[in-house]
Amino acid sequence: QVQLVESGGGSVQAGGSLRLSCVASVPTQSMAWFRQPPEKEREGVASIDSDGTTRYTDSVKGRFIISQDNAKNTLYLQMSSLKPEDSADYYCAAGNRCIGACYKYARLFNYWGQGTQVTVSS
Repeated sequence: QVQLVESGGGSVQAGGSLRLSCVASVPTQSMAWFRQPPEKEREGVASIDSDGTTRYTDSVKGRFIISQDNAKNTLYLQMSSLKPEDSADYYCAAGNRCIGACYKYARLFNYWGQGTQVTVSS
């Protein structure tokens, strides 16, 4: 069983930055960030696959950076140039081996954090 604990959400004005963190209880093979805006479906944001390659959904490319510190079993999402449409509950997820744009496939991830809220005001 993998436990994931997110932190770092909050409220920020458009153009601002936030860094989300997700601490895993054990090492995992692939990890990702997902988000769910109010009254909308969950969507994948970014992922690190089993080879360490990062992938991003188009709407966050150039603004968000996903990274991990393996020594600390911690996943990060550095979010810059935030927009109101980035407002959502953000979830980290961990799964088995995955290569490629893993964030596109939520079903690949067996373990989920409790979520952290990000609110971007205009």
